[in-house]
Amino acid sequence: MIREGVPGVPRFEAAEYAPKSAAYCLLIPVINEGGRITGELERARIHGVDRLADVVLCDGGSDDGSTGEEGLRALGVNSLLVKRDAGRQGAQLRMGLWWALERGYDGFITVDGNGKDSIEDVPLFIRKLDEGYDFVQGSRFVEGGRAVNTPVARYLAVRLIHAPAISLAAGERFTDTTNAFRAYSRRYISHPQVQPFRDVFASYELLAYLSVRASQLKLRTCEIPVTRSYPAGGRTPTKISLFRGNWSLLCTLFRTMLGRYSP
Repeated sequence: MIREGVPGVPRFEAAEYAPKSAAYCLLIPVINEGGRITGELERARIHGVDRLADVVLCDGGSDDGSTGEEGLRALGVNSLLVKRDAGRQGAQLRMGLWWALERGYDGFITVDGNGKDSIEDVPLFIRKLDEGYDFVQGSRFVEGGRAVNTPVARYLAVRLIHAPAISLAAGERFTDTTNAFRAYSRRYISHPQVQPFRDVFASYELLAYLSVRASQLKLRTCEIPVTRSYPAGGRTPTKISLFRGNWSLLCTLFRTMLGRYSP
């Protein structure tokens, strides 16, 4: 089924393998993640995540065979959304959040599809959503969290630049602000002073904006411990290029601090 013509939402195709079966959904943006997403979904299945939340892939247009219907069904995936429009992660998340709102979920958990995150911790996010929190940030840097093989440059950038800047803009301390393992309540995403369905959120802007807006609106927020593991050797799984990508992240950070994304 093709969905199009919705302002601020990219044109996309939805393949719903099963009906809505939970109060919350787990949105996983992917593009050509290969064995990384397969392994992540296998861990989710082993830990019963698919029985607690509907697992939904937000695909940016994979062509590596990792999003075949038969394999996804076997791994407990509820639905596959495929973006047929411009934009990167922000567009994938707008697609997923809009679809999930339309389907009637009470909250939305997001996690990267590259296998670095402790997807087995999804129940911790569900617990916080059940308690009435509107924004739940996963953090490897709070008590109980684990940062495994984090590249030194990335560690310093998060701890010394990104997290302090986001905390200043939010008016509340956060410690792991580039981490996409987080949860949002329906009340937050549908709040009239949030308006996430705008084309300006094409790449990583939406993550930064949603990191600060909940606190600015005096909604309930918290951090919970998670694990983020990088491989001990070889290429770091990331879609952010060394120079252009990191410069873009810095520009997004400064725009967020200046309130440029607020409606």
